[in-house]
Amino acid sequence: MIAVSEAKKLIAENCIYHKIIPIKIGDALDYVLAENIYAPFNSPHFIQSAMDGYAFNFDNWNGKDEFTIVGEVQAGKCYDGPINKAEAVRIFTGAALPFNANTVVIQEHVEKKGNAIKILDTNLKNGSNVRPIGSQTKQNELLLEKGHLLTPASIALLANFGIKTISVFSNPTISIITTGKELLQLNEELVEGKVYESNSFALAAVLKQMKITPTSIEMVDDDEGLIINAIKNTKNADILILTGGVSVGDYDFVNSALEKCGALKIFHKVKQKPGKPFYFGKINHTLVFGLPGNPASVLSCFYMYVAEAVGYYTQKKYFKNATVTLAHHFQKKAGLTFFLKGKTDNNDVIILDNQESYKMNSFALANCLIELNPEKEFFEKGELVHIKLIV
Repeated sequence: MIAVSEAKKLIAENCIYHKIIPIKIGDALDYVLAENIYAPFNSPHFIQSAMDGYAFNFDNWNGKDEFTIVGEVQAGKCYDGPINKAEAVRIFTGAALPFNANTVVIQEHVEKKGNAIKILDTNLKNGSNVRPIGSQTKQNELLLEKGHLLTPASIALLANFGIKTISVFSNPTISIITTGKELLQLNEELVEGKVYESNSFALAAVLKQMKITPTSIEMVDDDEGLIINAIKNTKNADILILTGGVSVGDYDFVNSALEKCGALKIFHKVKQKPGKPFYFGKINHTLVFGLPGNPASVLSCFYMYVAEAVGYYTQKKYFKNATVTLAHHFQKKAGLTFFLKGKTDNNDVIILDNQESYKMNSFALANCLIELNPEKEFFEKGELVHIKLIV
């Protein structure tokens, strides 16, 4: 068996393959940019009014004289020609200023009589309420940096510059195979000796939480030939996740099936609880994770290992780590890293009851996993511990 830290290191060293794809910006939410994006032009690319009001040339104003309104400019239109010394133009937010105007007085700060206005704003300055060319972004300025997580606002920024398609890090293709003679589909009748298959639902749901849809999900019997065929059907996947059959029992065929499919085993068995028989290997470029069949082991191994591997593909961080204080004493045996279901308020954390790997009732209530040092046996109330937030 290897340590948890060594397992994480080996996974990271083998997560070197990722895809960069073009994508329309309307579909790019929550993807990560794979390129720097530069502004193709100044924004704004013309002098704009920042308010509804009246545009005029500040140099022609002595603080007293009235201006005659000679026209109107709405957003999307331009005023044809210059304005003279005692003239102003009615203008609206976002509209282009006449070429020899340089200031806008807002409509609430004028006295209007017929076709003339008197400016009442004594604090008005040259350039007030005007957006200069490039005041948001200069041409060729860096808009968004490679590695940026695309948000609604950043997509709007790209659209503002007419950018239609960008390069992003693609989600990996992920296939799931659950194994076990004891497993039933949900539409089958429950009989003695059988249990309903739930691991695929857990994995599909947590992937959905990560905004990824598995490309295939298959349930197979504890039969080496069937497992081999299922593995071969997923040969184009970036990540293959198998549950069950990874230990050393008489009916645990996943290891031998992977070997016969040409898998390179990188490690098998980790000094941890739950999930000790955890397997990691590769078939060509496909990363293979073999998770123990108990449902709590499946989810614990996914959060601690598989989610991080997915993050190497997408260049995203899933399930944040934090350090909080333990709300009570806890004792364990030395030698294994413990992953315990917990409940935290981001200040301290409670270790929940029912930690056995076949029990999901505590996991259903948990909002974090607590990682406890393998060599320590006693953890005191108030001691700092590391957690991974899972909701």
